[in-house]
Amino acid sequence: MAAQGSESINLETLDTQQLSQVKKQLEEELEHLTNSFAQLHSAQSRFKECLRCVKARPGAGDGMQAPNFPVLSVASRVNISPGDKSVLVPLTNSLYVRGELSDPKHVIVDVGTGFYVEKDTESAERFYEAKVQNLMNNIQDLEVIVQRKTLNVRSVEDGKFHMSLGNTTGQWAAWLRIY
Repeated sequence: MAAQGSESINLETLDTQQLSQVKKQLEEELEHLTNSFAQLHSAQSRFKECLRCVKARPGAGDGMQAPNFPVLSVASRVNISPGDKSVLVPLTNSLYVRGELSDPKHVIVDVGTGFYVEKDTESAERFYEAKVQNLMNNIQDLEVIVQRKTLNVRSVEDGKFHMSLGNTTGQWAAWLRIY
């Protein structure tokens, strides 16, 4: 499965300096992709947490009840008992104030770029489920690309190894497909 804009390089036609440059470029790309991978995982975790909070609405009965007051944690967890609108709102990791929900059946959702939309909890659940699924698909696609880049780095390292042994007679052949 070749991606658009990919090219093949015959590694045996490159000298040691060129192989080093290709390796450096691939390692930089791999580092960038790995950082993107981590950011996608982080975003997915945040959306999963939002989804969990929306599902913790009154009547959900998931047993996440605090003894006296539900707690809105720093990570935006909301534990609401059916018919109760009282919550603890965090000011810091260990400092809370009492609060009251005006309408526990509706939430305000950050839909991106500074826009907030009021949604009923079912609509918010669908929104966050779609976000989580979209991120899962992106993570899977990126994982394939990271694996390819890792193989490319290994191919270049193998080429450098063969060249360090003085094997420049074409007895080894490695092709690199850059995506």
